[in-house]
Amino acid sequence: MEPTIACVVPCHNEEAAVAKVVRDLRAALPEAVVYVYDNASTDRTAEVARAAGAIVRQEPRKGKGNVIRRAFADVDADAVIIIDGDDTYDASRARDMVDLLFEGPYDQVVGARRVTDDGAYRTGHAVGNKLLTGAVRSLFGNDVTDMLSGYRVFSRRFVKSFPALAREFETETEMTIHALHLRLPTAEVVVDYRVRPAGGESKLRTYRDGWRILRVILDLARRERPSLVHTVIAGILALISVILGAPVIADFVRTGTVPRVPTAILAAAIMTIAALVLLVGYILESLTHMRQEQTRLVHLSYPAPVRTPRYTTHGAGTGPVPVPVRKTMDGP
Repeated sequence: MEPTIACVVPCHNEEAAVAKVVRDLRAALPEAVVYVYDNASTDRTAEVARAAGAIVRQEPRKGKGNVIRRAFADVDADAVIIIDGDDTYDASRARDMVDLLFEGPYDQVVGARRVTDDGAYRTGHAVGNKLLTGAVRSLFGNDVTDMLSGYRVFSRRFVKSFPALAREFETETEMTIHALHLRLPTAEVVVDYRVRPAGGESKLRTYRDGWRILRVILDLARRERPSLVHTVIAGILALISVILGAPVIADFVRTGTVPRVPTAILAAAIMTIAALVLLVGYILESLTHMRQEQTRLVHLSYPAPVRTPRYTTHGAGTGPVPVPVRKTMDGP
């Protein structure tokens, strides 16, 4: 029995591009079911997508994260592709990415973007992507090259173990950290990234969305690496306590008295708080470990992706198309 494949295309006002994305996906993966999730569009996105052959579903709550949350709950397939509906990603590479997922087998294949058109990737977005990717690499200890890519293929067990808590564009960050923390086998395929077609409008806002993604990273660090975060906070509090208390101790050693009693009490209180913060961090680390074990068990309750024959645009059985691939198998 051939594995089932589903394509999820989140769209908000993508009337100008969605038809081409659907046609390209159907040409690359004729056996796949293409779902277009109309995310509160005010144009003819739904009509155009339906005419191109997609199954159209509605998600009235705006935000890509809300679409992914809904789609991952609704769609049941051995491989699930997500790709933006703005035709900036090369949808024809979907076959290569799906085949790689099954051949690994991997739980995630990321389309690492290679800019082919001037203006396709604004300078602010490129710099922000590098900074945020560097932050994730520092916190979670893995080599991620394009953390914010919106072109990915997932196994069933990734989809069904992914909590999908994000509301907007920070969902890609959540996906990346989910894979890193569970040490899920992941691969990358370089895909072309081009400028939007005429009539399309970017929904990204460099500073607003960058700040939101940074907040998500910090929040995930707090939840996923509590001992690290609490150790840093406790260290800062302990340093403040030492700075305040050192003169008091020096006075006591020199005179045998404590002339600055309020300062001594404050320093002792801050040091006590630092110890409590550190203790809470270790307790939360134990709880996080238990939660990861439960998530891992959910992940393992689904079978690994089943290997499937390679296909090319020249027909079945003609052998694989060479693709530049960067594979990362180990997490933090």
